[in-house]
Amino acid sequence: MAAKVDANVCSGCESCVSSCPTEAISMKDGVAVISADDCVECGACVGECPVEAISME
Repeated sequence: MAAKVDANVCSGCESCVSSCPTEAISMKDGVAVISADDCVECGACVGECPVEAISME
């Protein structure tokens, strides 16, 4: 399953954006958004998030 962002926890730091090898993560209104179509489920973004707002579901 694709990674998922908890918008209530995301701080908008953008650390995950640069960690994504497929550029599946973008920012919208200060919150990370992950494109399920582009996500390859590598989990790189999960470890990059300092506030643990991203999980694999």
